[in-house]
Amino acid sequence: MSMTTSASFEETRRLGVESTGIEIIEESERTASPKDLFWPWFAANVSVFGMSYAAFILYFGISFWQGLFVAIVGIVVSFALCGVIAIAGKRASAPTMVISRAAFGVSGQKIPGVISWLVSIGWETFLSIMAVLATATIFDRLGWGAGTATKIIAAVVVAAMIVSASVAGYHIIMKMQSWLTWITGIVTVVYVVLTASSIDWSKVSSLPSGSTQAVIGALVMVMTGFGLGWINIAADWSRYQRRDASNGGIVFWNTFGGALAPVLLVCFGLALAGSSTDVLDGVAADPIGTLASLLPTWFLVPFLIAAILALVSGAVLGIYSSGLTLLSLGLKIARPKAAFIDGVLLTLGTIYVVFFAKNFINPFQSFLITLGVPLASWAGIMIADITLRKRDYDNEALFDPKGRYGDYDWTSIAIMAVTSVIGWGLVINNFADDAAWNNWQGFLLGPLGLGGREGPWAYANLGVFAALGLSFVATYFLRRGTVSRQES
Repeated sequence: MSMTTSASFEETRRLGVESTGIEIIEESERTASPKDLFWPWFAANVSVFGMSYAAFILYFGISFWQGLFVAIVGIVVSFALCGVIAIAGKRASAPTMVISRAAFGVSGQKIPGVISWLVSIGWETFLSIMAVLATATIFDRLGWGAGTATKIIAAVVVAAMIVSASVAGYHIIMKMQSWLTWITGIVTVVYVVLTASSIDWSKVSSLPSGSTQAVIGALVMVMTGFGLGWINIAADWSRYQRRDASNGGIVFWNTFGGALAPVLLVCFGLALAGSSTDVLDGVAADPIGTLASLLPTWFLVPFLIAAILALVSGAVLGIYSSGLTLLSLGLKIARPKAAFIDGVLLTLGTIYVVFFAKNFINPFQSFLITLGVPLASWAGIMIADITLRKRDYDNEALFDPKGRYGDYDWTSIAIMAVTSVIGWGLVINNFADDAAWNNWQGFLLGPLGLGGREGPWAYANLGVFAALGLSFVATYFLRRGTVSRQES
């Protein structure tokens, strides 16, 4: 290392900027303990936008008590699956998409890697868009104006916060998330106190029960919207864990941190939405505006700040990880530059949607939800692969196509392809009018006797469960010998 390079490296360390990219974390740098995982996962999921899922749950036509079951089970189980993926981060000291090379091969991993990158950059752009629109909504309520100038300033501030934090990297993000946890947590508690009087328990408890299909559909939606939405980056935040960290501790703190706020928020949201049809319909269409309408004027500014910070917190985690995924696909640049590139794409996407797009949000969501099926398939393969492995990963082989993990694992690739097709056949496009190009989905609902696209199982989203479960089972049995040979 030259003197100039060494000085530059020391300067970035002094500033707290993470210089490590997708390479293996040095043992001296692995100082985190399982409980440290609580902060990033809690801060990224304490957003009051979580309450909007309460309206989506009740729209399935189920009761409050069925909704509680769906919220608690769906959120906890989905974040527990993230915890399983996080175990691999400790075992390999590498990002999620690099570890995935053990299952797909060093080059084969680029297939799920591209899907993961698109999902990450897409959802984080969506969070940024929501932060900008939330600002305009609250400013309008306060009478401060919600025009172009407000949106421009909001877009610049939100983008600057997201990009600067993601470029700084792991250490600064961990510190930032611990502060955001307290700020957003306190404001959320105050929100609950101020709006609790809006709950009408007689109306809530009298909501009629729904069918089994409706409960399953709501459950899949909740799992996809919460834990499964983060599962492709779960190991990115556990790669700094000490070698002797407890696997059980990693799963627990990942699950507890990620699920605690959403469970409380969605359950409270079920009570609010179940008390009033206006709130139910309003939260689904305009979460921030409707939730803010229940508040006294003096609390709107703290509410806005907490809402934006929570959205920014989630976007920061996603952009940081999407930058790592970009590097895993072969881009030969430093990690901060990769994060900056993704930050620029996020900013351009936000500007386009907020200022120019006429009808973009629904097609955008349809595209991302469609990618959720192969992502669920990837998750099933990874969870099975992690379950089969008894030893730490061969770090050098994760970067060598001629190593024990090979260049392409055609078994995993075939499993992902087949289960994704099956999964797409069991889901339908929820935005048929705005994204007609996705209306080919659901082609197995009729042949399998599930009532077709208009039947009782149409909105149960069985395809996500099918892709996740079938890929897990297929991998567990078809790749047992492969994993055994790799570890021998």
